[in-house]
Amino acid sequence: MSAMRMKAGRCPTDELTRTNCAVANKDDFPDDVKHIEVSTGPGQHFVFSIKFHPEVPRGSIGFSLPQRKWATLSLGQDIDVKPYHFNPTSSSECLCTIVLEADFLQKKSATTEPYDTDQMAKEFLLQFSGQAFTTGQLLAFQFLEKKMLSLFVKSLEAVDISAIKAGQDAKPRKTRMGRCLGDTIVQFEKAENSSLNLVGKAKGKVVRQSIINPDWDFQKMGIGGLDNEFNAIFRRAFASRVFPPEVVEQLGCKHVKGILLFGPPGTGKTLMARQIGKMLNSREPKIVNGPQILDKFVGESEANVRRLFADAEEEEKRLGPNSGLHIIIFDEIDAICKARGSTGSNTGVHDTVVNQLLAKIDGVEQLNNILVIGMTNRRDMIDEALLRPGRLEVQMEISLPDETGRVQILNIHTSRMKEFKKISGDVDVKELAALTKNFSGAELEGLVRAAQSTAMNRLIKAASKVEIDPAAMEKLLVCREDFMHALEHDIKPAFGTSAEALDHFLTRGIINWGTPVKNILEDGMLFIQQAKAPESSGLVTILLEGPPNTGKTALAAQLAKMSDFPFVKVCSPEDMVGFTESAKCLTIRKYFDDAYRSTLSCILVDNIERLLDYGPIGPRYSNLTLQALLVLLKKEPPKGKKLLILCTSSRRQVLEDMEMLSAFTAVLHVPNLNRPEHLLAVCEESELFTKEHMSKLMKQLSGHCKLFIGIKKLLAMLDMARQTEDSYRVLKFVSRLEEEGALDKGTTMH
Repeated sequence: MSAMRMKAGRCPTDELTRTNCAVANKDDFPDDVKHIEVSTGPGQHFVFSIKFHPEVPRGSIGFSLPQRKWATLSLGQDIDVKPYHFNPTSSSECLCTIVLEADFLQKKSATTEPYDTDQMAKEFLLQFSGQAFTTGQLLAFQFLEKKMLSLFVKSLEAVDISAIKAGQDAKPRKTRMGRCLGDTIVQFEKAENSSLNLVGKAKGKVVRQSIINPDWDFQKMGIGGLDNEFNAIFRRAFASRVFPPEVVEQLGCKHVKGILLFGPPGTGKTLMARQIGKMLNSREPKIVNGPQILDKFVGESEANVRRLFADAEEEEKRLGPNSGLHIIIFDEIDAICKARGSTGSNTGVHDTVVNQLLAKIDGVEQLNNILVIGMTNRRDMIDEALLRPGRLEVQMEISLPDETGRVQILNIHTSRMKEFKKISGDVDVKELAALTKNFSGAELEGLVRAAQSTAMNRLIKAASKVEIDPAAMEKLLVCREDFMHALEHDIKPAFGTSAEALDHFLTRGIINWGTPVKNILEDGMLFIQQAKAPESSGLVTILLEGPPNTGKTALAAQLAKMSDFPFVKVCSPEDMVGFTESAKCLTIRKYFDDAYRSTLSCILVDNIERLLDYGPIGPRYSNLTLQALLVLLKKEPPKGKKLLILCTSSRRQVLEDMEMLSAFTAVLHVPNLNRPEHLLAVCEESELFTKEHMSKLMKQLSGHCKLFIGIKKLLAMLDMARQTEDSYRVLKFVSRLEEEGALDKGTTMH
């Protein structure tokens, strides 16, 4: 039968529209015609399966809207139509696979309810088995009582029937057109940017955009010493997002929606958050400082929070589970998320901001396409409702880097200098890492900067005007000496040793005047080793008690130095003069909190009774400070951390009455000098007296005299004797000892 000239018309009924068939009048075609070929122009041929209906006028073919769209037909257009017969032996006869791209026919009626692809495939074969399909074809598909879908034929695969009959292995091959059979495999894929939620096994391979940026190189992260932390964050927060949604669906797991990075300043929290933003193939991260959210106008602070989540909310409504990931990074999150009810203002602005944030992350209308990263130095200030699972559930402490981490950080900051040969060969990064105990990442960067400026300074001539050496480009070289200068003079770690305070206590050094001093230093070393031991509890507290002026503080400072712990802090009453009780407690608490951040820490609590505001008349003392100290002295540091506490006191009995002695691992008694040989040992070390003077002094002290004096007072007397003439020196010294009551009155002068 030759081609007939006909006109394109509408499909007469909605029911026929859903059949995906062109509709003709029965009188135009013989009964055996099942398919027609429509030509709209040279090379424009489309094959349709047909049905018949009396409402279609003769000489006209009724097409549905999707069909007219596919074949670019307009109503009333002239077309050439002829019957089309499939060749039973042709390979294009049998379609073995049809891949269809699905979307809602009407975008306004989009819904997130799941569409089971297994059921859809069965329904598709029931409705369209035996029909002709062409790649690129559009059709309407009604699945159960759900919203109508628009299907696009993405690809077709056919198998060669003749090859199968010949007993050969026939592999499926791509074809432009074919006929759907009852056993054809039907696969559904979601159209790009569609919010259609497909589930089931008949879902085609969705080309998923990898959540990890394809250009990302983990080696170039620029985060040193945080490998374990980053791996832990990746495992908890991103592993579920790397897997296909079907797998996550089968597990019934929800993605982590919040991460809290906390730790000392300068350890790389903001850097890590920035790198996470770069690493993920997500929308551009929104970085906001906590204080930026707050606004003086009522309701504006909450509106600022809502604006941050607006884009994610809009995309969630539009695309549902297929929405991209939105990252919101809060720097200094403690500024807006203080514990509710804790702020003194009557406005309650902080409380409503916290409520708004909680509602957005995990409220009734929770968002699943967000990742909130919060950073703070003060985790204790954050409202605990934010820290539960479902909110900021991954909490990662970014602590001070260990030696390996410091090597990595120093390598990162010196890599450019090495590349351009601006660093001397005598700079050993491993040596620097060993010398920079308890340095944070920011402090190590500062150290490199300080060394660079020292090196630059060598090439600047500061005369009447500042001149740079003309050959500076070639001469500039940062050497080991520059780093050592920076370590000594420029950069001191915030969590390092209170070296100046210890040196101040040890101005006169330690004078080993006898066995008691030797025993204290030996026992002290044993306790230091106990504190360091892996099997120990991690807490060792020592009290050095004795009469005033016996050198307790100097001995404690010496033990702190001998411990070689990277973190040593001195908690002294002189730093808290005029403090209120609560301010004093908070200051002491901060010393201990800082100590818990270092692996090995030592705290020297000097003159405990002065810290407690003890006064013998009354007696009076600060109970608040006493209770705080008792709690902190007994509190074990976190797992893996070791803490040595050295305390000094001149009032053992008072501490016993306050039930404080039981808080100490050991109590070491520091006595006064009580034998003549003790005093002579100190005089000899002071090099104040000649041999003649020393023998004269020995005579003065021999016999039955009693001696009782503290080392501190004795050194003060020696300083005074140093000011007198040589001939009167011994006489003056002994008379001062008698006046102070250090020698018994029975001793007479010769």
